[in-house]
Amino acid sequence: MRSSLAPGVWFFRAFSRDSWFRGLILLLTFLIYACYHMSRKPISIVKSRLHQNCSEQIKPINDTHSLNDTMWCSWAPFDKDNYKELLGGMDNAFLVAYAIGMFISGVFGERLPLRYYLSAGMLLSGLFTSLFGLGYFWNIHELWYFVVIQVCNGLVQTTGWPSVVTCVGNWFGKGKRGFIMGIWNSHTSVGNILGSLIAGIWVNGQWGLSFIVPGIITAIMGVITFLFLIEHPEDVDCAPPQHHGEPAENQDNPEDPGNSPCSIRESGLETVAKCSKGPCEEPAAISFFGALRIPGVVEFSLCLLFAKLVSYTFLYWLPLYIANVAHFSAKEAGDLSTLFDVGGIIGGIVAGLVSDYTNGRATTCCVMLILAAPMMFLYNYIGQDGIASSIVMLIICGGLVNGPYALITTAVSADLGTHKSLKGNAKALSTVTAIIDGTGSIGAALGPLLAGLISPTGWNNVFYMLISADVLACLLLCRLVYKEILAWKVSLSRGSGYKEI
Repeated sequence: MRSSLAPGVWFFRAFSRDSWFRGLILLLTFLIYACYHMSRKPISIVKSRLHQNCSEQIKPINDTHSLNDTMWCSWAPFDKDNYKELLGGMDNAFLVAYAIGMFISGVFGERLPLRYYLSAGMLLSGLFTSLFGLGYFWNIHELWYFVVIQVCNGLVQTTGWPSVVTCVGNWFGKGKRGFIMGIWNSHTSVGNILGSLIAGIWVNGQWGLSFIVPGIITAIMGVITFLFLIEHPEDVDCAPPQHHGEPAENQDNPEDPGNSPCSIRESGLETVAKCSKGPCEEPAAISFFGALRIPGVVEFSLCLLFAKLVSYTFLYWLPLYIANVAHFSAKEAGDLSTLFDVGGIIGGIVAGLVSDYTNGRATTCCVMLILAAPMMFLYNYIGQDGIASSIVMLIICGGLVNGPYALITTAVSADLGTHKSLKGNAKALSTVTAIIDGTGSIGAALGPLLAGLISPTGWNNVFYMLISADVLACLLLCRLVYKEILAWKVSLSRGSGYKEI
């Protein structure tokens, strides 16, 4: 007689094969994009090291700087009074290249195998991130070198977002998408936190390692992506998710035998059998202007422009702001800035959960944006009064600022990319994601640039700029919020459920 199953074997059998593959894809894409963001973060930590007050440091014996030079330990060409403009321009080189490349990336993402596309992008991103850090060891002081590296890195990093959202959209349907993607989208904040902590280890010494180590990790993750990423459930004989294009009766009646995973898989096998007998029509990739005609794409894209402007200004300038205003060291400022990303994790999950429960993506974003404006104002005025207030307000601001940004770039993009008007053509997902995030990336480029230009006039003016952008993002969603409210009224009066925009 055979012995009973070991507890470990029973545990593995408790979950379906499909669930394990979906879990693998969710974890793998999480780590992939966490690495992308990890490689972006070091520049914000190293900024305060590239230009610092050296009056309290001991000069080397062979130093050739004058005795009155308080910037002798700064890194040329960032040792002059225009260092904020130079650092802002360097950020902008990356972000403008990223914004331009994003509109093109979605088109390639629909037409190339995602596994190859992502793997190549991660390997190149790791290379360019490391090359930036090698500028320290090669003693490079030319601005053009760092700008060129930033431009190249910005272009190759566009391979990431449309690809991972498309891959997750291929594996997960609309049910609880906001909550699932809210948790999944914490990869952005996790990557920022890891990038800050890793960069902080070497920022006061050999700061080149603050870039080289994240670059190596990103390249290794590119190899893992090549070996393990599975683009479609059908590639491993798993059940595909249900999207808008599928028959409504199947979506609304989970007890229908024809809606079970087995039936879905059988229907998929029947389709394969039919295609093997003769030519089978592959859905055509949607055009750029065709994607723009999907209801909600334009509004959410423009909203993300201003929401991402705020988020990326914090991403690139928060450590320097804390160092300047609270007079912390570069490492301390970098460590404290990670609390903003901790708040971003919480905000993304809450936004996804609330939007799933209310079926109101636009309304959830709008409410969080409304609350974010006064919180940013308060953080600027009282956030540095003590360490306790700084911690609390950083977490709250991070949640309210990054919540809408996370929701739009994940659940909203996936919803619109599988909109019912597409009649099941999932090939639009990559293009829609690229349009939304590409438009948002224009704001991401403008924010740090404006911060670099405005900050010499005072940090108060930078926060006024951020609050104004936050209000504009909220106003752009007014039409969609109004339609969601009307849909709720219809749902309450008829008891027939949510009517989609």
